[in-house]
Amino acid sequence: MNTSTSPNSSRNVSRPASLGGVLSVPGDKSISHRSLILNAIAQGDALVQGLSGGEDVISTMHCLQAMGVSIEPAGAPGSYIVKGQGPELEEPSNILDAGNSGTSMRLLSGILAAQSFVSVITGDGSLRERPMRRIVEPLKQMGAQIMGRQNDSLAPLVVRGGDLRGIEYDLPMASAQVKSAIMLAGLSATGETIIHQPALSRDHTERMVSAMGGKTEENGLDLVVHPGTLSAVDIVVPGDISSAAFWIVAALCHRDARILIRGVGMNPSRTGIMDVLQEMGAGSSLQLIDQRTEGGEPVADILVTSAELHGVEIGGDLIPRLLDEVPILAVAACFAGGDTVIRDAAELRVKESDRIATTVEQLTRLGASIKATDDGMVIHGRGTGGTGKLGGTDTESHGDHRLAMSMAVAGLLSDGETTIHGAADASVSYPEFWQDLDLLLEDVW
Repeated sequence: MNTSTSPNSSRNVSRPASLGGVLSVPGDKSISHRSLILNAIAQGDALVQGLSGGEDVISTMHCLQAMGVSIEPAGAPGSYIVKGQGPELEEPSNILDAGNSGTSMRLLSGILAAQSFVSVITGDGSLRERPMRRIVEPLKQMGAQIMGRQNDSLAPLVVRGGDLRGIEYDLPMASAQVKSAIMLAGLSATGETIIHQPALSRDHTERMVSAMGGKTEENGLDLVVHPGTLSAVDIVVPGDISSAAFWIVAALCHRDARILIRGVGMNPSRTGIMDVLQEMGAGSSLQLIDQRTEGGEPVADILVTSAELHGVEIGGDLIPRLLDEVPILAVAACFAGGDTVIRDAAELRVKESDRIATTVEQLTRLGASIKATDDGMVIHGRGTGGTGKLGGTDTESHGDHRLAMSMAVAGLLSDGETTIHGAADASVSYPEFWQDLDLLLEDVW
């Protein structure tokens, strides 16, 4: 088994005879962002444990620190004390940098819209090309003044906030980031804010706001946010199911695998990946052990062993619950029997890369029978035009952390050796990814 990493951030991976071990994945990235942001605008101090160490979350931390929020390490790795400043933060002396993180830019824009000062928030080249009008429009309707490139649709964004009013808003897409930006602004608005959702998306913001004493109401797809002050709460961040998904697929599709992933968040708005894999035939090979609740979020250990999967159709309201997992689901589909169709996922076109195009391109290089559609992809698995096998070759991350990790899993399942160029991109959300991969290659229980 060759797992060497070259100086230019390439990694060579090939299929081991067996794959197994026990590991913990990084803290949930979505919850990590929110635990910092919401505690920053709350009153009081909070201990946050298990915070994701990924670059995206660090970008949020640095932006908040630039606005006067004290966030200091508290002993154990991933533990921090956040000293809440209340709803009014300090004017930053420099441009805020969200790095590669769309979550940082969109959620922080909701906070900035409520501030009485002028701020500028930007990001790296990839983030500066991602759509921001979806948050700019509702925040403008609430009374914030926002300017950006290309008719206020792209970062950098210049925000002059304050004097917000509640609005009634129809979300054009099911998006936890857009919903959360409006919610965060609504906490400081005059009057209630009503959000009409086309479908449910992850609900971490609603859960955390409620835990901090904020008042929200849910009626089907309608969400009402009442203005109010939050009280800081201690948070233990569960493991990120989006990170666990890579090892889940690796174990299900490998011929001899047994992996236990400890302490993974099982929020129903995030477990679409589990539902799809069960539909694909995972059965008893995918088990939840020691199910429990921690900090208001459902948590479980996940035991995964080898299975025979079959193709399915994925679309509709399920997509917002597994959008980040589509690239690794496409890998699973390559080894399944029959066809897998993924639709209603056009949002993937405007992620860190065009994840429809890049996933199809890279899996095609590995020998998959796969084609892109406008809003998804079709994967021909074993017996329907595909071989149920992949062959090692050179692959590219395209600067996308999820694509880098998906190609690594593909390499663990492919004949021959696979090289992942841009392997270090995994650190955006999963800094320990390659170390954990090495751990599983030792097959230690």
